[in-house]
Amino acid sequence: MKKHSLLLFILLILVTQTNKAADIITLETLLDEMISFDNVTKFPIYISGQQSSYDRKSKTPGNADWFANSDGFGWIRTEENNGRTEKVLFEQSAPGVITRIWLTTNEKNGTIRFYFDGNKEPDWVITGYDMTKFGLPCIGKGLCQPHTSYQSGTDTRGGSTFFMPIPYSKSCKVTYEDPKSDVPRYYHFNYRKYPENTQIETFSQEVADRAKEKIILVNNRLLNPPSFGGGEVIKKCQALSENNSIECDLPTGVHAVRRLNISVKNIDNDIYQKIMRQIVIQAEFDGKKTVWVPLSDFSGAGYGAPAVKSWYMTADGRGNIESRWIMPYKKNGKIKIINYSKYEVDVDVTIHIGDIEWDDNTLYFHSSWKQEVKIPFYPYYQPEKCKDWNFAYITGKGVFVGDVLSLFNHAPSWYGEGDEKIWVDDETFPSHFGTGTEDYYNSSWAPVVPFDTPFGGAPRADLPSSHAYNTFFRTRNLDGIPFNHKFKFDIEMMGWQEGKSDYATTIYWYGEKNAELNNTSGINEVLRIMPANPKDFKYPNSAEFETKNPSEKTSRISIETQDMSGYTNDRWSNCAQTLCRNAQINDYIKYTFSGFKNKKYRVMIRMTKAIDYGIVSVSVNNNIPVVVDCYNNGVINTGSINLGDYIPQNGNFEITIKLTGKNTSSTGTLIGLDCIQIVETNFKMAMR
Repeated sequence: MKKHSLLLFILLILVTQTNKAADIITLETLLDEMISFDNVTKFPIYISGQQSSYDRKSKTPGNADWFANSDGFGWIRTEENNGRTEKVLFEQSAPGVITRIWLTTNEKNGTIRFYFDGNKEPDWVITGYDMTKFGLPCIGKGLCQPHTSYQSGTDTRGGSTFFMPIPYSKSCKVTYEDPKSDVPRYYHFNYRKYPENTQIETFSQEVADRAKEKIILVNNRLLNPPSFGGGEVIKKCQALSENNSIECDLPTGVHAVRRLNISVKNIDNDIYQKIMRQIVIQAEFDGKKTVWVPLSDFSGAGYGAPAVKSWYMTADGRGNIESRWIMPYKKNGKIKIINYSKYEVDVDVTIHIGDIEWDDNTLYFHSSWKQEVKIPFYPYYQPEKCKDWNFAYITGKGVFVGDVLSLFNHAPSWYGEGDEKIWVDDETFPSHFGTGTEDYYNSSWAPVVPFDTPFGGAPRADLPSSHAYNTFFRTRNLDGIPFNHKFKFDIEMMGWQEGKSDYATTIYWYGEKNAELNNTSGINEVLRIMPANPKDFKYPNSAEFETKNPSEKTSRISIETQDMSGYTNDRWSNCAQTLCRNAQINDYIKYTFSGFKNKKYRVMIRMTKAIDYGIVSVSVNNNIPVVVDCYNNGVINTGSINLGDYIPQNGNFEITIKLTGKNTSSTGTLIGLDCIQIVETNFKMAMR
């Protein structure tokens, strides 16, 4: 062989080996991908799926079993391994990556085992049904999120969501050795499935040790996302009256919006949530409108626009929003902020434009919004009445990367028992079938409390009962869902009792130019008058017992603040009351209200009646008491009880509530105190 031919041959081998090494998917390359804002703009080579503990009776759309709800007892099969009985939770026989593991249960004991690449012995063992016990001390809260309901100990309730990728070159099986058969074990495994010839390095202790510093870096980066600060900057500041807009033309050529800051200023608190819903962001790229969403929902916060902190979005709850979604275009683009409210507002827009590499797999950023009101839902024990509600339906090619569910729950209890069901392309059964609304959003055990993670959270949960306003959102880093020509996302309308909800959904996705989202909402829904928050309701001139400490009480009485939002047949001021427990005959509690003039006032009290409440006497400044029988077969407010007209003593009114007995039909001696109303006798006020 000639000398130069030999040299070329050697170079060819070296180049081939180098490219082959560069093409291998490793834990490190996946972690890099997780914190790459650009990665989601490309259509990938993998498909995605989810295996979960959904009720296996759910087989055919259209029958009652489709809404079966025993979601903690589903697994692939049971098998014997070295004398152990193990439930198979997850199994794939192709090169792939587990991208998300969500678990929860009432008792976290047992053993989880990972078997990689057909091995008969487990390659990774977790002692406990608990991903926080994975065994790598370098994994922090960026990659492993304990749920807000998490309790320490093995025999206690607990759930977590684990985002550190777990790659495998040929196959993966995850099993669980369960010490108890009657305890529900809920789980989701989200995964990527790659083509057969894909080179992937299987996870191991050696790989984890090698990637330790990268894991720590990614943990920190996820919790503190960077803001792009370079490129060309476009700034506009403008006062917007009704139906006016700020328009920002973007530089021509191949570019991308890399950071978008929007600030809505000088909004009074009482109209803030309405205005943030009625200001809309609209974006057009290469002549196609791909974004049309109210600012409150685009931020991930939903109605009311509270604070949000996640990987892609940050909002401070005061009108300042930062988006880190990458928005590529080939020729031109335009971003508009449109004020549909009747109020004039000052709006500042700052757009950072940077370069991007455009190829055949580059996709456009899309975000769209849909709202529907008074959607009925039914209790989980009446599956024959339940329906699926369409969350999103996309035609064309793209990748689904996140969503927001902002809602008003008209019912007095939990609305979100329903599972998500996601069909990709021509699937006849959803490749993503979940176990409950809060589970889909990386939480567990309803109702929920507000929380933030890099991958989503619950920015709003007004009341402990889940009545009134709630918002969930979820964004996807490694667990995006690619589709070639169709994407359908349904969610079951199912709760703890019959009720109705108003749903507003925002989705984030990347798609080809001709991809379309169906069933979006427009200006009419943006301008819809939304229900008042029950927590904002107060009776006129009322002082809330739950906001005051008693000035005196007998020692047996214990007090607590009780949320009354679950009792929707009546109304309580501030949606709460002071509940007095353990009272016996002649026990009393006193409150002092100060700051009154030397004039005559009418004093009125509102209390609660229920089946286990007692008979009380209520007196003002030790005058003749008014006796109130607080028994009722059902929970109601007493309405305004007139205690009489009095002049304060040294500017004070002392209210004494004493237990004097109980109705023969009552089962207890509870006392419920809603509010006191003290008004000058010449003051006119509406009375119930």
